[in-house]
Amino acid sequence: MTEELSLEKPKVPLTVPRGKRMGTVHMPGEADSVRAPGFRFVDLFAGIGGIRLGLENAGGSCVYSVELDPHARRTYEANFGPCDAADVRDVRPEDLPDYDVLAAGFPCQPFSIAGVTKKRSLGRAHGFADVTSGNLFFEIARLAEATRPPILFLENVKNLRTHDHGNTFRVILAELDRLGYEVAHSVIDARHWVPQHRERTFIVGFRRSVFGGRRFEFPQLPSGTPPVLRSVLDPWYDSKYVLSRHLWEYLQEYARKHKAAGNGFGYGLVTGNDVARTLSARYHKDGSEILIDTGSLVPRRLTPVECARLMGFPNPRMLSTAMRPDGTERPLKSFVIPVSDTQAYRQFGNSVVVPVVEHLGRSIAEQFSSAVDLAAAS
Repeated sequence: MTEELSLEKPKVPLTVPRGKRMGTVHMPGEADSVRAPGFRFVDLFAGIGGIRLGLENAGGSCVYSVELDPHARRTYEANFGPCDAADVRDVRPEDLPDYDVLAAGFPCQPFSIAGVTKKRSLGRAHGFADVTSGNLFFEIARLAEATRPPILFLENVKNLRTHDHGNTFRVILAELDRLGYEVAHSVIDARHWVPQHRERTFIVGFRRSVFGGRRFEFPQLPSGTPPVLRSVLDPWYDSKYVLSRHLWEYLQEYARKHKAAGNGFGYGLVTGNDVARTLSARYHKDGSEILIDTGSLVPRRLTPVECARLMGFPNPRMLSTAMRPDGTERPLKSFVIPVSDTQAYRQFGNSVVVPVVEHLGRSIAEQFSSAVDLAAAS
């Protein structure tokens, strides 16, 4: 189910002054313009490339990418080629080529339920008070203010909208409004594309001077029967993915204790006919949120390749010495995993579901194209 919330503002006629290239640094008072259809985007907080892959599938072309984590960057570069920068705080507006869409899945740990709970238990700051990653949203704002792209495409956890009693989200909306964007946002469950319940907040900002005050209209969800886990599971798997009896007994006892205490903590045991819980970055620890019933006494965890399928990555495979991708294949037909199982679990748990981004990206492209057509006719 899609829940769309936006602030109503009166629409104004679309007027698009010509002659200014997008993506360059703008001085106050300079006019905005739009390019021809076939949007170009920058990929901030790129992770392993889930947003990039979705937007490329929707017709976009990535012109600049930034990722700090060396393990995630290794996976990204194995599939897409070198990143342009590591730390977004070091990116200068003039470093960015001309572009149309600023895309960013900015760090979610400061706002996620699991992240906030953990930080509170350790007495650490969360949200914007987390100086390590909680304030990185303002790096997005810094670059958007200087380069004034027509479109912002942001992704974060569902809890972003309710963190700190909604104050965090109000700050984000107010900042985007100050920068000149009409904003629409929606919580979308990936269940409609993959066999996983994964609710994420998507924010799309249309620059008023380009879209005339129009706001992004979220597309309808796919119709038809959603997939089940059987569609991502392999019939054969290495025995290392089967839990030890000791771990399985521990998880069952842990669940019994919390159930008796009235808590909802516990493992998620599923079959091929079911839909999984949300895959998280902690999956490498014990796999407890998604355990596959093997038909024997002990369940197993998903393999990294199955996790990749669960996130909508195309034809995933573990990288071997015989495979030497150069990062130039477009569109990407097979996603390679060049890292350890532990890192792969973390990376897919932190990623986006590719077909969700593609679904939204196609709608962004259509509405952007309409803005260009209207501008040409005016």
